Amino acid sequence: MSTLATLLLQRLRRDRLQLVIWIFGIALLALFSVSAVEKTYGDPAGRASILQLAVANPSILMLRGTPEGGGLDQFVFFEIFTFIAVLAGLMNTFLAVRHSRAEEESGRAELLAATPAGRTLPSVATIIYGALVNVAIGTFVALAFIAGGLDPKGSFIAGCATAAVGLTFLAVGLFAAQLMRTSRGANGVAAAAVTGAYVIRGIGDALATPAADHLNMTPAWWSWVSPIGWGQQTLAFDANNLTPLLLNLALTAALLALVFVLQGQRDSGASLLSGRLGRVDARSTLSTSLALAWRLQWPTVVGWCVGGALGGLLTGTLANAVSGAATADPTVEKVMASLIPGGKGSLVQLFISAIFVMVGVLAAACATQVIIRMRQEEVSGTAEQVLATRVSRVRWLVGYFTVGTASIVLVLLSGAVASALSALAVGDTSARVGDSFAAATAQLPAALLYLSALALVFVALPAWTVGLGWTLLGLGTVFGLFGGLVGMPEWLRNLSPFTHSPVPIGTSTDWSGGIWMLCIAVVVALAATATMTRRELNTA
Repeated sequence: MSTLATLLLQRLRRDRLQLVIWIFGIALLALFSVSAVEKTYGDPAGRASILQLAVANPSILMLRGTPEGGGLDQFVFFEIFTFIAVLAGLMNTFLAVRHSRAEEESGRAELLAATPAGRTLPSVATIIYGALVNVAIGTFVALAFIAGGLDPKGSFIAGCATAAVGLTFLAVGLFAAQLMRTSRGANGVAAAAVTGAYVIRGIGDALATPAADHLNMTPAWWSWVSPIGWGQQTLAFDANNLTPLLLNLALTAALLALVFVLQGQRDSGASLLSGRLGRVDARSTLSTSLALAWRLQWPTVVGWCVGGALGGLLTGTLANAVSGAATADPTVEKVMASLIPGGKGSLVQLFISAIFVMVGVLAAACATQVIIRMRQEEVSGTAEQVLATRVSRVRWLVGYFTVGTASIVLVLLSGAVASALSALAVGDTSARVGDSFAAATAQLPAALLYLSALALVFVALPAWTVGLGWTLLGLGTVFGLFGGLVGMPEWLRNLSPFTHSPVPIGTSTDWSGGIWMLCIAVVVALAATATMTRRELNTA
């Protein structure tokens, strides 16, 4: 067997579980979206009404994209493609960093470079492997749409668009791995690129020019700056134009060429952006294991806080645009309520709650990274040095758990403060400010549940910490955030903690779901702490 084939099989074997979850998860999201749209908006008049409302509300366009007609196939593409593209982008960035910078960080890349594979062949293997994965994603998305009864040609175009977007962000992830010294930093930069592409496309779509029938729109030039926007401009199920995907391929080729140039210029383990030198003598505040855990995590926490603040700004600035939608068409309130299980109250309150579910996902992701960092410290051997002092295993775990709890609070607080300030800046009442802080508080129990559950996984099944951590968060996000949007069964949506987050609607808010999750999180955290007393270090 050739060296390249061996490297490809190694990557497939390592990622087999994650690939199944990601690929089938994205395909199921596409299939459920067809079923939901057909069930909810099967009437052409109903679809036309929603599209006309979307044309009049930039907030809907920013989240969904630009409509391209009132047909069922076209409506499905408008409804779900941008979300599918974001998921494909994130999957590819994680894949790229896992097989590049993470390998250098662990020292495995240097060992592999000493074999006939050298330094270049593993990168080539990662690119080929990533390309095959994206072909699989595009194929399954197309098959899902066809299985739902959509036009085969348009389904094929939508699958190609998904694969092209994913391939672009595979290259982005590999480029980020050249820039940053750590896999956490590379993942952060790459994920920020995916988010930025989504936001830039959203701005272009929000500024789009409507056609005379108000069922089609021409996006502004901003959308043509985003790789996700290029995929959207294929106009699947309408024009079926593959030409915009040439931009995805061109950017992919340029980034990959730059990756090989940079890799040839640097040493293994080095990066284009080198970290600053540390202090000769540590501060006195760094004398505890808790302080060390915070020192290792605070740059990551700041990054997630910035994401939370951006979500808050979106809430505050778009609330006024949403407030007029209920009078324009009561159907939009039903659509917004589908995003929030059991959601009642005004349209603005539902909108704020829907956005803060996304902020809650960011907070849970930040907490997930805290526990994953603890696992990385254990694998690298640095945790053993800490535990060789008077620091006990329980104290070490509690320190990271404290940092995780603080990071959740900071991310949610950043979103609430940004939302409140932006609301006041546009002249909103103090009630909107209160709604923002209440919506942020409502997401705290779900994020804490993710933190405590992953801490228990770290104690009981340490080797599963990284894979299971991101898998649980990804499934919870899809079921909780998109489940109602695409018509998933209620029992499936109930598997997500975000489904049970309270929806603040003033004095009549039902906080029982949050209280139950908070109690469960405390019990799970105590179980993890008690089990840690009998657990040995595991570097495998």
